[in-house]
Amino acid sequence: MSTPSTPADNAPRHILCIEDDAETAALIAEELVERGYQVTVEHDGRSGFASVLRAPPDLVPCDVGMPVMDGFELLTRLRALAPRFAGIPLVFLTALAQRDAELKGRRLGADDYVTKPVDFDILESIIEARLARAAKTPRHAPLHVALSEREIEALSWSARGKTSGEIATILGLSKRTVDFHIDNAREKLGVATRVEAVVRATREGLIGP
Repeated sequence: MSTPSTPADNAPRHILCIEDDAETAALIAEELVERGYQVTVEHDGRSGFASVLRAPPDLVPCDVGMPVMDGFELLTRLRALAPRFAGIPLVFLTALAQRDAELKGRRLGADDYVTKPVDFDILESIIEARLARAAKTPRHAPLHVALSEREIEALSWSARGKTSGEIATILGLSKRTVDFHIDNAREKLGVATRVEAVVRATREGLIGP
């Protein structure tokens, strides 16, 4: 058993495991904790997506076939949202030993693909390789502002020129709710207008350009 590399402050690397099968998730978490990682578990794509936005992990092993939001949609949304999430390695875990599924994951930007039942020595070697590669890629220093998932999404669509009404349709919300989220984000970012909020959030890497 190897000892995982750690950042300069010697804190264990944070792994977010997104797996809808509770038994499999518990087994993965137990194995990774024993190997020296800090592990958080989520059981569906939607909660996993929200967890990444709340506290970006160092790496995400993620099941493909999940309720609420599958792994493909989660990866697509993360890659589209903001540069601060683009550098987080994502490894798909799946029982689908199908070439077309693997190709789809790789085309969407998945960093690797592991078939279940998981060989934990192989998984650990993949994790270490991906963490080592990610460590060589400069990452934007995060702004210490805790925007919610909806605030990030609303600002991201606003940055693309969408009005509150259009964003409401895209996200399945009311226009009033969209305005509420954007106003909250604006206050957290300490700016006076929606445009300034978009500019600052983009500059700080909280949303994509």
